Amino acid sequence: MINVNEVLESAHGHFINKEYDIAIFLYSQALSIKPNNIEYKMYPIICDIASENSDKGQALFDYFVIQKEVNPDGAVQFVKDAIGAYDGNNELIMKIMHDISSQSIESLDAIEYGDFLNLVQSRGSFREAYEDIMFSTKVAIKTKIDLINFIEQLIDNDFGKTAYSYLDNFQTLFAYDDEILKLYEKLGGKTIDNNQK
Repeated sequence: MINVNEVLESAHGHFINKEYDIAIFLYSQALSIKPNNIEYKMYPIICDIASENSDKGQALFDYFVIQKEVNPDGAVQFVKDAIGAYDGNNELIMKIMHDISSQSIESLDAIEYGDFLNLVQSRGSFREAYEDIMFSTKVAIKTKIDLINFIEQLIDNDFGKTAYSYLDNFQTLFAYDDEILKLYEKLGGKTIDNNQK
C-alpha cells in the first residue's frame, strides 16, 4: 500500500528542487489517495503557479507549509487569495504574504529575525540575547538564509537542542537541501549543552 506521507515528502523535495512536473504528479497521487484532503488540493495549484513563476510559487509554498501548522484554514484561504491576486498584481500578492507572515508572528508570540538581531547587537552577544527570550518567545524565520544563519549561531553557542528543533520544524521545506544537511552534520559533531532545557 502506498504511504501518503512518503509520497508527500518526495513531492516536497521535487518541488523545492524546482522539478514541478514530477512534484505535481506526486501531489496528484497523494490527492488520489485522500481526495477530500483540502491541503493536498492546494499543492498542485501551487505547482502550477511555480511552473509559470518559480519565485512566486516557491514563496507561496514556503508560507503555506509554515502557516498550515499554525492555522490550516487560514493557510488554505491564503492560497486562494494568492491565486486571486495572481493576475500580475505583484503588490497585492506581496501584501497577502506579508499579512500572513505577520499573523504567524503574532499567533506564535514570536519576534522577527531582524528584531532579534537588533537585540543581539544591544546585548553584545548572541548567547545573552537568546537567553533573554528562549523561554518566552520564538524567533520567526522568513528566509532560508536567515534560518541557516540562526541555526549556525545556535550551534556555535551550544543551543543544540533548540537547533535540532528548528531544523526539524523546517525539514519539510528543506528535506533535501545540502546546506541544511551540513547543519545536521555540524550538530552531530558537537556535544549538546546538558544544561539547556
